[in-house]
Amino acid sequence: MLETKNLSVGYDKKVVVNNVEIQVNKGEILCFLGANGAGKTTVLRTLSTLLKTIDGEVYLKNENIDKIDKKELAKKLALVLTNKFSGELTTVYEIVSTGRYPHTGFFGRLNENDNEKILEALSVVNAEHLKERYFNELSDGEKQKVLVARALVQEPEIIILDEPTTHLDIRHRLELMDILKELSKKKNIAVVVCLHEIDIAIKSCDKVVLIKDNSMLAYGTPEDVVDEKVINNLYGMENNYNNLLGSVELKNKCKPEVFILGGCGKASHIYRALTKRYIGISTGILYENDIDYEVARTMGLEIYSAKPYEKIKEKDVIYANNALNDVNIVIDSGASLQGINKLNTEIIREAIRRKKIVLSLRNEYETMRLFSDCYKNIKNVNSILELLNECYMVTKK
Repeated sequence: MLETKNLSVGYDKKVVVNNVEIQVNKGEILCFLGANGAGKTTVLRTLSTLLKTIDGEVYLKNENIDKIDKKELAKKLALVLTNKFSGELTTVYEIVSTGRYPHTGFFGRLNENDNEKILEALSVVNAEHLKERYFNELSDGEKQKVLVARALVQEPEIIILDEPTTHLDIRHRLELMDILKELSKKKNIAVVVCLHEIDIAIKSCDKVVLIKDNSMLAYGTPEDVVDEKVINNLYGMENNYNNLLGSVELKNKCKPEVFILGGCGKASHIYRALTKRYIGISTGILYENDIDYEVARTMGLEIYSAKPYEKIKEKDVIYANNALNDVNIVIDSGASLQGINKLNTEIIREAIRRKKIVLSLRNEYETMRLFSDCYKNIKNVNSILELLNECYMVTKK
């Protein structure tokens, strides 16, 4: 559908991004990713002919896009930009109807077929119920769906969208991406989009183009070209991105004051909560295929770990117990302490022997069952807020 060859883009003959080489096929979603100012929007504006190419060519269905009649181009390519569309005193139906202009006659009159196409486009984006509403009365999410419907009613073969999820809450972001996936897969439309949400892009798009330092850093399927090193480099981050989870974590650079007995994903929310309070953490013993391990690793925590599926050994417990020298609080996150993980209970017992404060998120019955010999030295807490307050009182004295 869309192809570039040796494309260089920019303003007033000043190159912003050079050597853009991409191909977009029918039924594919291609996403541009990169830091602010990298030139993503400049590329999109050039692909849609709003900007002239500085060098190279853009081809739409093997035809140089600059040589296609503008009205014919509007039947093949639709554009949704980030700039605000006011639409005061204009109904949703009227706004979407403007997308039919390439198909109407000299006077721009809508016929029965045009009206059917408008209603169909509104239905595809789940906005048919908004047709009589004034555009300026809508939420940002509703407005974005209407603008997509306006593009869709052109009956294009390719849609280009510049940061369509900007200002949208998470529900409307996901809803919009579902709409774009449906357009690409069910209507066989090619979609080119610029996004800031790394996780949504990687999980939704068939191809990605990574833009940095005036050039393409990588291009291909997310599964092939995206990893932690690439994304951290793309945005200049300090290893904040976790490729396995598709998420970004804040670093915890504080000196450990709390040891967390984690596992089974039970401790990740505690890591994040304490990091927000500027409280340092060490953690373990975690299996290296555990979600808590991945979150802790990305946050830069001090971790005591074991290989997956191997029984925790006495030496692992000894190493972990060394971490107790530097902390005043030990937190039992409520992770399973059965089977090959059972030796983790020795960390709690050692903490009690050293007269550390031990807090547990388990219920009292389970605490008594696991630590029948010393459960009276363990304080059960009922919420993360209570846990945070206990930690804060001790660590910030």
